[in-house]
Amino acid sequence: MVNENTSSSIASLQAAARQATSQPADQLFTLVPNLDSETLLANASQDLASVQALTVHLAFEVDGSHRDVALGICRMLEGIQMMVDRMLDLYEVPEPE
Repeated sequence: MVNENTSSSIASLQAAARQATSQPADQLFTLVPNLDSETLLANASQDLASVQALTVHLAFEVDGSHRDVALGICRMLEGIQMMVDRMLDLYEVPEPE
């Protein structure tokens, strides 16, 4: 016996399957549609901070030119992080007085 909830769940699963198969075969990741800019920037900022932490850790595990490369990447990430953080500052909504 199929009730209304089961029927709705099946329809949702079928819709998700259609959407999943409509993505290009070489695309591994997707974003939730209709995310606002602030949410995207906040997540990008957090991801950048994580990658920067990994790069700093790596820089102290290697020597020579490999360390120079890791530190160069870290410097680039710092600049990108600053730009994303500036954009987040622009999106801040002032608190009501």
